[in-house]
Amino acid sequence: MAKESPAVEVGERVDPRVRRTRNLLRAAVLELASERDVESITIADIAERADVNRATVYQHFKDRDALLLNAMQEEVGRLANAAARCPLTRKGGGTPTELADLFRHVETNTTLYRAMLGPTGTARFVNELRGLLAQEVAAQLRAANAARDEALTQLRAHYLAGAFVGAFTQWVSAPQRLTAEQAADEVWALLR
Repeated sequence: MAKESPAVEVGERVDPRVRRTRNLLRAAVLELASERDVESITIADIAERADVNRATVYQHFKDRDALLLNAMQEEVGRLANAAARCPLTRKGGGTPTELADLFRHVETNTTLYRAMLGPTGTARFVNELRGLLAQEVAAQLRAANAARDEALTQLRAHYLAGAFVGAFTQWVSAPQRLTAEQAADEVWALLR
């Protein structure tokens, strides 16, 4: 059987059995990631949880990290959309409500973000998250004409995206965590 691509083009017709199997695999790896260290999860664990054989996992995904990243893409997209609503280029004023909303979004998925951003998470996920956040920040900088030079825009966008990833990582891992509003206030103060 030919190896299926985990990425499906928009409008491409996908066999319902393939879609169902991929959904089972995504759900299985996300459940496992919320229960234990990502590094300890094996393809055999995923196959057992999804009630498929190991070969089936490999028919759909190159490896565990590719499956994890695919399973988290929807969540990363939601986080990037929340970041896009946050007015990072706004001058002065109090903390934007959208920034607190961004932290609340992460908070609703604390277990998963802790697993994916923590010491046993994957570099692929962190890089994907940072890249998507940088795209959203760069779009805001361009719209606000904050930097006319594209190289400067990219540098600023990646700096801010890295700061957000660092803040999220520390925040979800803290034994005594600030509220979403407190975290947003602190981050906003640092951005100013």
